[in-house]
Amino acid sequence: MAKKYIVDLNEDEVSQLQSIIKKGKHKARTISRANILLMASEGETDQAIASIVRAHVATVQRIREKFVIGGLDFALKDEVHPPKHKKLDEKQEAFLIATACSNPPEGRVRWTMQLLADHLVNVGIIDSISDETVRQTLKKNEIKPWLKEQWCIPEVNAEYVFRMEDVLDLYNEPYDPKRPVVCFDERPYQLVEKVRLPLPPQPEQPERYDFEYKRNGTVNLFACFQPLAGWRHIEVTERRTKADFAKQMKNLVDVSYRDADVIRLVVDNLNIHTPNALYEVFPPEEARRIIQKLEFHYTPKHASW
Repeated sequence: MAKKYIVDLNEDEVSQLQSIIKKGKHKARTISRANILLMASEGETDQAIASIVRAHVATVQRIREKFVIGGLDFALKDEVHPPKHKKLDEKQEAFLIATACSNPPEGRVRWTMQLLADHLVNVGIIDSISDETVRQTLKKNEIKPWLKEQWCIPEVNAEYVFRMEDVLDLYNEPYDPKRPVVCFDERPYQLVEKVRLPLPPQPEQPERYDFEYKRNGTVNLFACFQPLAGWRHIEVTERRTKADFAKQMKNLVDVSYRDADVIRLVVDNLNIHTPNALYEVFPPEEARRIIQKLEFHYTPKHASW
């Protein structure tokens, strides 16, 4: 039986299809359709083409038909599908979001997709709904009831207010080089080593590096920052101890701010951030000399500062 729809490509169409296949920047189904049209124009049977591109024979026949009816672009593009009917209207969706953001049922740690689906049915919001519809609705609205983020939830009491106002007033003072306001903090940092050389960037291709790496231990980063002067200093140490903190304070007094009358130091409540750390490291006279040029201001306890 003769084929009803014969694929006859001109030179430009052949070139366009070959370009789609070689560049590989198109969807997989677009590349598959391009291969179907090229092989069909060369006289391959539908069965042979279907076997090569791993598609159904009906798919090959449909691509040939679309080409003859509408041309190359029509054969390569996806068909326009009618919009899907929304399972939840605006009010039902709002109820789902509010429920997902509320406390879970008694005896449950968190809401699950199935619990939410069952709840919507039980309270009469909808007759039936799948857990997948619930998941897609929450994903669309960027709601993740299963996700928890660790955060500092402050307990606002008299001490909290005192420390907050003390630091805020300090930040609000004008710049005074003789009385600098210096923020001090530290953090651990992991050392990693590449195990394979990265691939250099190319046109339309950023530099690529392998996800595998070698661990080389950790170090500590001490950071000093004077916002009003636009000055900062980072120092790397092996550890974060009282001795390391005391040496950083001595460096502030004797090197970084030796001409200052007093250094107003803003620190958090880590156990090493105390004046007595200097007495544990230096002789009493030296510790006293350094401390006399330091004015400690502590941020509120248990707060995301």
